[in-house]
Amino acid sequence: MRSDQSRQPEPLIAAIMLSRVHGLGPRLTTALLDHFGSAGTVFQQPREVLLQVNGLGPAVTERIIRSDPAEAVQYLNRCRESGVDLYQPCDAQYPAQLMDIIDAPALLHCRGSFQTQDQLAIGIVGSRRCTPYGIQNAGRLAGALVRAGFTVVSGLARGIDAAAHRGALAANGRTIAVLATGVESIYPPEHSDLAMQICERGALVSECPLDQKPRQGLFPQRNRIISGMCQGVIIVEATRRSGALHTARHAMEQGREVFAVPGPVQSLTSEGCHELIRDGVSLIRNVDDVLDQLGPLTTPAKPDAERTVHHPREMVLNPQEAEILNAITTTNTPIDDVVRATRLDPSRVLATLTVLEMRRFIRRLPGNMVVRT
Repeated sequence: MRSDQSRQPEPLIAAIMLSRVHGLGPRLTTALLDHFGSAGTVFQQPREVLLQVNGLGPAVTERIIRSDPAEAVQYLNRCRESGVDLYQPCDAQYPAQLMDIIDAPALLHCRGSFQTQDQLAIGIVGSRRCTPYGIQNAGRLAGALVRAGFTVVSGLARGIDAAAHRGALAANGRTIAVLATGVESIYPPEHSDLAMQICERGALVSECPLDQKPRQGLFPQRNRIISGMCQGVIIVEATRRSGALHTARHAMEQGREVFAVPGPVQSLTSEGCHELIRDGVSLIRNVDDVLDQLGPLTTPAKPDAERTVHHPREMVLNPQEAEILNAITTTNTPIDDVVRATRLDPSRVLATLTVLEMRRFIRRLPGNMVVRT
């Protein structure tokens, strides 16, 4: 028990303490943080003030009061020894897309790494009991998406999820697995080798404690993170009761695009996909259908700024190339306007334009004009 309630624990320790309070789920954690502003402030409150938070009962309140910073420090040390990073929404490494959802995880465990290109991510989910048709399509789409510059996000489950991860890895792309267990408790256990491969070329992510075992209610809860990290979610083979449909609903609530792959008309494993399509979800056949539906995207270029991404491969540009490209529109743009917009030395702009033209991002036109392709 805390001996001095006037001392506020450092932010990361406070976040760990809050995450380890039994019975405190994502919604209630969000309510506490919205009410008090930070995890550290939560632990400064007396019992009677905590009880004023809607949904917070006496038992959970007592656990908050009894939280021990020393246990949180031990847990942090254990994470560091295991090569697991902990991220809060205030951290630069925290996935930018995820911060937009109303119940974003207050603390993420990450084994592997996040990269800037992960801002352009697509989820692929579907049935555990899938057919060869579903496995083939999940792998094919994942491979095409990573070649187009996307990161593929899924849940490491049997069936479609595993096929999506393997398809991304086979195409030498990035993939992220969002777990409903702790990152030290891989489920299903036969995917341990796959999890290790994902760590090397992406990340294992979880809001659960390191050694959290599978529990039925955690899987639907995890699905909001899959959709929250993505620009859109593709459903490949889902029955009417498939958990993948929970991910589709989360995506719709979060304002993400939802796509469905059609299956054979009489296939029970595709009934959920067919109902989504009937209700207005975009039917897709290939990666071009996905790109057409997404259209131009916006992504942070630097603090307090955004740039338009017409194609995911633009994410590989360096800052100078991205700045110059962003000054060029899809209509004829005078090179003099590009120089004025970027305020860079004209010789540097001209050299970069040559590089962008060689890489087919722009096209030069008569009259000292350029256009974005």
